[in-house]
Amino acid sequence: MPAEKEQKSTAEALDEWREAERVVAVARRGRVAAEAAAHAAQEAADAATDAAAAAAATAQASREALASASLAEESAAKSARAARATVLSSHADVAESETDVATAEVSEAAAHQRYRDAYDRAAAKDRGRPGF
Repeated sequence: MPAEKEQKSTAEALDEWREAERVVAVARRGRVAAEAAAHAAQEAADAATDAAAAAAATAQASREALASASLAEESAAKSARAARATVLSSHADVAESETDVATAEVSEAAAHQRYRDAYDRAAAKDRGRPGF
């Protein structure tokens, strides 16, 4: 009889088999969920790596933009200094030109006066001659 007790009835064996199938189904669903979670974790890790690379590239671009802006600022300051020097030089040229004009006008007035004086002397001599 002990051998008979160890043998299960068809109904009991069927119940045992169904229970084992349920356990297998639950285990398979767990495996599928774990695989999905692992896949999602890998996707998140890849996205984080991509984001870190993008952030590094953005930071590098920002550093380069700052360097470019600094160079542009320096260039603009040099251009402004050159423009100021040109303005000062132009003002000096204008002042020198005004001095030249004034000197020329004085010389021209003096020459004109010398001509009038010479004309007046010549006219006075001519008035003293007979027939004039």
